[in-house]
Amino acid sequence: MSEATSVTDIEAEIARVKPVVDRVRAEIARVIVGQESMVDRLLIGLLANGHVLIEGVPGLAKTTAVQALASALKLDFKRIQFTPDLLPSDLLGTQVYSPKEGTFSTHKGPIFTNIVLADEINRAPAKVQSALLEAMQERQVTLDGQSHPLPASFMVLATQNPIEQEGTYPLPEAQSDRFLMKVRIDYPSRSDEAEILRRTAGETPVLDGVASMEDLEAARAAVAQIRMERVVEEYIVDLVRATRTDAKVADVSRLIEVGASPRATIALAATARAHAFLAGGRGYVTPDDVKAMAPDVLRHRIMLSYEAEADGIGPDDAIVKVLERVRTP
Repeated sequence: MSEATSVTDIEAEIARVKPVVDRVRAEIARVIVGQESMVDRLLIGLLANGHVLIEGVPGLAKTTAVQALASALKLDFKRIQFTPDLLPSDLLGTQVYSPKEGTFSTHKGPIFTNIVLADEINRAPAKVQSALLEAMQERQVTLDGQSHPLPASFMVLATQNPIEQEGTYPLPEAQSDRFLMKVRIDYPSRSDEAEILRRTAGETPVLDGVASMEDLEAARAAVAQIRMERVVEEYIVDLVRATRTDAKVADVSRLIEVGASPRATIALAATARAHAFLAGGRGYVTPDDVKAMAPDVLRHRIMLSYEAEADGIGPDDAIVKVLERVRTP
């Protein structure tokens, strides 16, 4: 961003491109009742060009929301059902031998698309989950020693049932860290559940594509321009460093065994910009944007101590302590 670009100019550009994102949100609302926070986090992940992990019990419309997002954006979409017998080649592809030609050809797997829905990602063993690492980080896949770039706007949206449910595997820490956010969703409100019941009596609407790849790139470019003052940058750094035991923050260091990596610092800045865009159409980031995104960015990047687990303290409780102890600018 040029230093000469004023907040007024940035907000003028946001006002120009934001209606497209609002149309995508409205289109998703045609099939998703409530769950506004989940939908907003999906859009934030899209605007920040990062991968999103969604956790919740079965039946909360996680898969439907991801499918609706892809449909509204007119992006190529593949759904992969993760199961205990899934192999890495089922995701990435493989080399296929042709006896007639006497040569090998590359058969690309379903990961070669814009949006990948990794459904119930924690039902597959670690070797399959790890197969996603290169794709998520480098946005490329290596097959038989050759690198193949993934399509533009490649994004993994993974759903996960709670770890304590039978037949699930915890994600490796290295893979969890590649997710920009981990979004937790809960049961709908009573009124939303009544509306869901009423809608089941009718036909499921077919969603229209209301945005293109060009629209998405324009929105991402506007988000990237959003101004973040030095004091907010320092606040983000202080929050992430407070999760580490060597920071010795009161009431925090005893709760967290392993803190967040520098990747969390980058993710918190990117999502705070996207939150400023989505929530208020602002051309600048405030500490409240950072606070709003901190739980989603940090909850899967910290490892609790035995003492915290014994006391029934979860990751979100520890993050609340961090937000309380770090001075807000």
